[in-house]
Amino acid sequence: MSEYIEYKNGEFVVGGNPLVGALAGDGIGPDIWKATKMVLDAAVAKAYDGKKKIAWRMLDAGEEAYAKTGSYLPEETLAEIEKLKIAIKGPLSTPTGGGIRSLNVALRHHFDLYACIRPVRWYEGVPNPMKRPGDLDVVIFRENTEDVYAGLEWSAGSDEAAGLEKYLVENLGAKIRPGSALGIKPMSPEGSKRLIRMAIEYAIEHGRKVVTMVHKGNIMKFTEGAFCQWGYEMAAAEFPEVVIPEAELWEKYDGKLPKGKILLNDRIADAMFQQLLLRPSEYDVLATPNLNGDYLSDACAAQVGGLGIAPGANVGDGIAIFEATHGTAPKYAGLDKVNPGSLILSGKMMLDFMGWNEAGSLVEKALQQAIAGKKVTYDLARQMEGAEEVSCSRFAELIVAAM
Repeated sequence: MSEYIEYKNGEFVVGGNPLVGALAGDGIGPDIWKATKMVLDAAVAKAYDGKKKIAWRMLDAGEEAYAKTGSYLPEETLAEIEKLKIAIKGPLSTPTGGGIRSLNVALRHHFDLYACIRPVRWYEGVPNPMKRPGDLDVVIFRENTEDVYAGLEWSAGSDEAAGLEKYLVENLGAKIRPGSALGIKPMSPEGSKRLIRMAIEYAIEHGRKVVTMVHKGNIMKFTEGAFCQWGYEMAAAEFPEVVIPEAELWEKYDGKLPKGKILLNDRIADAMFQQLLLRPSEYDVLATPNLNGDYLSDACAAQVGGLGIAPGANVGDGIAIFEATHGTAPKYAGLDKVNPGSLILSGKMMLDFMGWNEAGSLVEKALQQAIAGKKVTYDLARQMEGAEEVSCSRFAELIVAAM
C-alpha cells in the first residue's frame, strides 16, 4: 500500500512504499526520465529485494501542461507536490513572452526551496579538461530565493526605474546615469543563515571537514559581506562545539584542525574560481549567495565532465525537488540520444535523501562501471578513445546490468 511521505520535527519520514512525484519535463525530459526511472526502480529492487518500492506519481508541468490546461504550472501539480513532499523532474522550458520568467525559479519561490544543492565529483573515465580531476569533490549549497533570484529589476526608461532612480539620487546620494535599468539585490540574515546552517549540518552528517562561504564582500559589504558575517555569527551561536572559524584555527590550533571539528572559512568569489582550479582538494562544502553559486556550480561541473553528469536538488523545509541541471535541448527531443546521467545522479541524491542509501550507492557504482565499459551516449563517446556510442535508453540498460 503506497503512502505519502511525511515531514515531522524537521525530518522527512519515508515508509517502504512512498509516493514520489515525477515531472518528465520538456524537450529531452521524457527520454531521460524514462531512462532514470528504469535505473532507480532497478536499484531499489536490487537493494531491498522487493521490500521497498517507489510509487511514482506523474505530474504535469511545462509545455505539455500548457497544452492541456493553459498553465505551465497547474495548481493541481503544485498542490500535489505539497502533499508528496519529494519529487524529481526533468528540464523545463522557460515560457516565451510574459508571465513566469522561469518555471524552475517559480517552483523554488512557491515552495521556498532555499537551498540549491549541487554535489560535484569526477567519475573515472569521463572526459574532462583537468590534469587531476579527482582532486575536486565538493558539495555546493547555493542560496535559491534571494540575491538576483528575487527578480527585482526594472527596464531602462520605465516609470518604475525612473522613480527608483529619482529616490536613490535625491534621498541617498547615489550616482546613477539617467535612464539606467535598475535591479535590487536583497540578502537577509534569515535567508543567509538558514542556507549556511544547512551546509554545516550536511558537513557534520557526511563527515566533511571544511565549509567555505563564497562571497564578494570586499566590494558589496552590506549584502555579500554580511552573508559571510551572518554565517560566522550563526555558527558561533549554534555549533560552538563543532565549528572552528579560520581565524581561531591559527590562533589556537596552529592551523591544524582538531579531530571531529569542522573548519568554517570564507573566500572572495573571484579568487575562489582560481582556488578550485589550482587547489581543489582544499575545499569540501561551499555555501554561496545565489549568483556566485550559479557560476561556481557550472564551472565545477565543467572541471569533471560537464552538466551531463551533474546532479542537483532544490530543498526547503518540508519539500525537496531533485532535478537535471541542464536544459531541454529541444533539437534532441524524442531521439533517445542524450546522456541521462544528470537526472540519474539526481535520483541517486534523492534515494540518499530518503535514507535509501543502499539503493543510492548501487546507482552510483553501476553508473561508474557503465562508463568504464566505454559504451556511452554521444556526448561522452565523441571524447573517449575506443568508446562505442549507445542510445539514452541503452545506456540506462547497461547501468542496470552493472548492478
